[in-house]
Amino acid sequence: MKIAVLGAGAWGSALAISLSSSGHDVSLWARSPADCDHIARTRSSRSLPDSPIPDAVRIEPDLARALAACDLVTVATATAGLRATAAAVGAIASEPRLLWACKGFEQGTRKLPHEIVAEMLPKARMTGALSGPSFAQEVARGQPTAIVLASHEADFAADTASQLNSSRIRIYSSADLVGVELGGAVKNVVAIAAGICDGLSLGRNARAALITRGLAEIVRLGAVMGGQPETFMGLTGLGDLVLTCTGDLSRNREVGVRLAKGQALDDVLRDVGHVAEGVQSAASVRDLAREKGVEMPITEAVFSVLFEGRAPADAVRQLLARDPKPE
Repeated sequence: MKIAVLGAGAWGSALAISLSSSGHDVSLWARSPADCDHIARTRSSRSLPDSPIPDAVRIEPDLARALAACDLVTVATATAGLRATAAAVGAIASEPRLLWACKGFEQGTRKLPHEIVAEMLPKARMTGALSGPSFAQEVARGQPTAIVLASHEADFAADTASQLNSSRIRIYSSADLVGVELGGAVKNVVAIAAGICDGLSLGRNARAALITRGLAEIVRLGAVMGGQPETFMGLTGLGDLVLTCTGDLSRNREVGVRLAKGQALDDVLRDVGHVAEGVQSAASVRDLAREKGVEMPITEAVFSVLFEGRAPADAVRQLLARDPKPE
């Protein structure tokens, strides 16, 4: 396949490396000409400096040339950049076959990625999300990874997953786009809580309990949003949740660890250096939960730490002080 990867951060670069190494014809586009020039000269992204980008990957500063005659467009920006990127694509191709690889809610609108794409590309039908437990660094190294391609168009999901599947990345298909996106968004919020737990040295027992109860929150919200229960038990639910809550490469977990150690949020986000989607998603998830009457105490606790000045240790005490009830 001829594939245009839009966004040359860590995840976009990792996808370009992996797809090219699996035999696809790949072009990599970055919005900034300076970033394109840096990648072309050094064959590496600033966000993933230890992973060389093969010469076979064309570094393309011109979006129209990147999209020309391509079979598939893959948007690998942060969620905050999805709307502008989809609009730019739409000005060139109104009905692209398009995937997005970002997770979370759009700040302000609380829209999931598929809702943003539907607004900006109303004629596009062959679209879907790539999601699942996948650290960019490991994908770039070719370490085994399994993810999900979800679309409202089941045939498109199955056909594209089959074409992209390789020994490097195993890709499953799903028609539960809402469930896949919701799992990918809410797990980042729970990962911040897991980081706080680890930063306070509360132990593995506490972390296991937090992950389990965090999954229960995802399932409860997912049910009222229209997601399928089995989705949350799979790669984009439980799988992504466990990885993000326990892996040392998790930016969202790192945010929680640093907050627990007394670092201010602005300093944490500056030091982490990459987008931590869970910070912005916490507000959207908290508001959605309240609007729909879904009990999400872990999300409430994370929100209070991030945006209301509550000390992490106090938030944990609040969770532990809740009345016991049947699981």
